[in-house]
Amino acid sequence: MVFLEEKRPRKAVAWLVIMIMLPVAGIILFLIFGQNLRKKKQSALKSARDHRYIEDLLARHRIDRLTEMSSLDKVGMGEHDDMVSLLAHSDNAFLTNSNCVSFFSDGHDFFDALFKVIEDAQDNVNVQYYIIRNDKLGNAFLDLLKRKREEGVEVRLLVDGVGTRLPLWKIRELREAGIMFEIFFPPMVYVLPFLNHRINYRNHRKIVVVDGKIGFIGGYNVGDEYLGKVRRWGYWRDTALCIEDMAVWGLQLRFLLDWNHASEQKMELEERYFPQNLSCTGDVPIQIVSSGPDMRWQPIKLSYLKMIHEAKDSIYIQSPYFVPDESVRDALIMAALSGIDVRIMIPDKPDHPFVHWVSYSYLSELLESGVRGYMYGSGFIHAKTIVVDGRITSIGSANWDIRSFDLNFETNAVLYSERVGAEQKAAFLDDLGRCRELTLADYENRTLITRGRVFISRLFSAIL
Repeated sequence: MVFLEEKRPRKAVAWLVIMIMLPVAGIILFLIFGQNLRKKKQSALKSARDHRYIEDLLARHRIDRLTEMSSLDKVGMGEHDDMVSLLAHSDNAFLTNSNCVSFFSDGHDFFDALFKVIEDAQDNVNVQYYIIRNDKLGNAFLDLLKRKREEGVEVRLLVDGVGTRLPLWKIRELREAGIMFEIFFPPMVYVLPFLNHRINYRNHRKIVVVDGKIGFIGGYNVGDEYLGKVRRWGYWRDTALCIEDMAVWGLQLRFLLDWNHASEQKMELEERYFPQNLSCTGDVPIQIVSSGPDMRWQPIKLSYLKMIHEAKDSIYIQSPYFVPDESVRDALIMAALSGIDVRIMIPDKPDHPFVHWVSYSYLSELLESGVRGYMYGSGFIHAKTIVVDGRITSIGSANWDIRSFDLNFETNAVLYSERVGAEQKAAFLDDLGRCRELTLADYENRTLITRGRVFISRLFSAIL
């Protein structure tokens, strides 16, 4: 079964080693985390349906994936034509060139803006989150959606079956209020979540689209911790952006595809979801790029690799989880050895201790090549960003780990703008004041307990 499931020798061997070391527990772990035949079939069906919708939208509105490529020359980004082409061919990610964007790194600012835009909705609100908590912020958010539905606005809410654990009575209340509510890959028995064998293939996307004109994307889920109100985490540092103009179509299309996979109430390519009368006159070219187990390629990982290979001066990365595969690790090493300023920031405070020690280990191994590692200590950093040369930026839901690259459904925005790049680079440098730099001496002088944690974590990281 291991060799039928796993096409990657390293991962197959890791599973066999774990099963030999832990004969009973190892097999149970494989059945939960590794056995994916049914999910692969579901993903293949989703991929075929998605392709038909994408082709229909592009044909209906006469959109060529590469039509706007010439716009990069106008903003001094012509050398990134090959990046645009890569994402267009691997993910049908069409380029749009006149977007307005605003950024958020503080939860209060983000949710104030998000609530305000939803309050002003006139026709439809489409919401997709990995996590919506049953807490003060989560309930305020759900109450807002119910209120908008009472006003006659069409509301769809799509959540992940593992990330979101709302009580059944609350789900029933949402549906009775007229909200179309669906669960992506729900557990077999919702009231017994531990019976959910679908730990892999989670929908990790965070997308909100209002009236087809304004969209939000980034790292924030909906819960009190994202406002810094959970003592365990303290201040929550994240990154998200609000987009206006044609790039919102990319977010809306991604929501539509995921919704139609989860729901019997299909969403069609109506003009009210993809309106033509967009009033923003911005100057930021954007591609909305997605990855998932339903895709032949790994577009987000490919975008990260392409950005690293195109760097000439600097590469600044933030991620709560840093578990790169060999290709990403080698690309970062080559960049650092080439004299490029490569800096990676991860949390000093773990939310998942296992992943934290793996991230610490992988980051430490890069230091010898010249990569500089930083541990964010002023609360918890959850941002998933990369900015290259202060010119090209990626922000979204995808972490820098194997799970985001291969097993989860993720969506990022890639922005081609010196102004945006400079802003994000400045934000990274500002965050350095809240970090301690990780050195080779720190890693080499780690305690025996830390060495044990790293060893066990690295062994199991191969099966992620």
